[in-house]
Amino acid sequence: MTISQNCAAFRLLLVISAFGAIGCAHAAPEATDDPSVARVRIVEARRTPIASEAVLTGDIQPQAQVNVAFRTNGKVAERRVEVGDHVEADQVLAVVEPLTQQANLDNARAALASAEALQTQAKMAFERQKQLLAGGFTTRSTYDNAEQELRTTQAAVDSARAALGTAQEQFSYTELRAGVAGIVTSRSFEVGQVVQSGQTVLVLAQDGPRDAVFNVYESLLAQPPADGSIAVALQSDPTVTATGTVREVSPTVDAKSGTVRVKIGLQTTPPAMGLGAVVVGRGRFAPRESVVLPWSALYRYDGHPSVWIFDPATRKVSIRAVEIDRFGPDIIALKRGVEPGERVVVAGIQFLRPGQTVAAAEIAGH
Repeated sequence: MTISQNCAAFRLLLVISAFGAIGCAHAAPEATDDPSVARVRIVEARRTPIASEAVLTGDIQPQAQVNVAFRTNGKVAERRVEVGDHVEADQVLAVVEPLTQQANLDNARAALASAEALQTQAKMAFERQKQLLAGGFTTRSTYDNAEQELRTTQAAVDSARAALGTAQEQFSYTELRAGVAGIVTSRSFEVGQVVQSGQTVLVLAQDGPRDAVFNVYESLLAQPPADGSIAVALQSDPTVTATGTVREVSPTVDAKSGTVRVKIGLQTTPPAMGLGAVVVGRGRFAPRESVVLPWSALYRYDGHPSVWIFDPATRKVSIRAVEIDRFGPDIIALKRGVEPGERVVVAGIQFLRPGQTVAAAEIAGH
């Protein structure tokens, strides 16, 4: 084969190769993505029963407190208790100087002794007159006078005895007793201080049932717990638990915090739950159905919480404002705004605009 023939054959081979390459390119075109179509993931909205739980922090307080006060005026001579001490009902807590009361008591005793002496004298005179009248040696008038004198002295003795009892009671007021057993929670007097009758000097937490007291937001009171019981646990040791029920709800709202004070009466109080101990209360509300969506579906639009709704017929998305019932660790529960069966975008919302056409992939098992 000549050189010219070889060159012609080579050129023919190049032409055939070029046409073959062109044919192959038309048979398998390269796939390209449309940049105007955003890819998103959607879920079908469904109603799901959820039971919310309120967790609050409070403290342990007594159900009954006693304000202890002296029942007489005087200068404090002794103070025998401190804050935190446990006292018995008849224990002496403090003493005031009993100068006036002691003098009154001595006078009452002397008055009683005098009245009793006069009564004894009158009784002896009456007995003599009685014997003389029987023998005819005295007059009836003298006998009647002796009898009247005896009755007068008996009344004087009764009066003196009552005055002595009053003086003894007043003297006992110089010793301060609570009258109930409990723990001293507050003290407002010192030795040497002059106190007035009825002035509170000690506050006593009475022994007995205890309350777990919480400051609750008013909105929580609109829907009480399902079974009415509250589980209480010690914050420092969650293994120490107790159960209680609502015993008292304050009729007023605190102006500063906007909360209402609620007292939970504990059925039994573990020893570790002392007065002032910080506790955590949990109340589970009755379950109710709500549309539950993942956190990722939430979008803020025009200053309102919203979600993106996908229309399978047009493959377009639209923005819709929603009202949130409550937040969970990784979900949101809607009060209104989305109906069951609607498709909600949960991934890719940052690239969307109203009326945009999207390619949606539905998440199964939601």
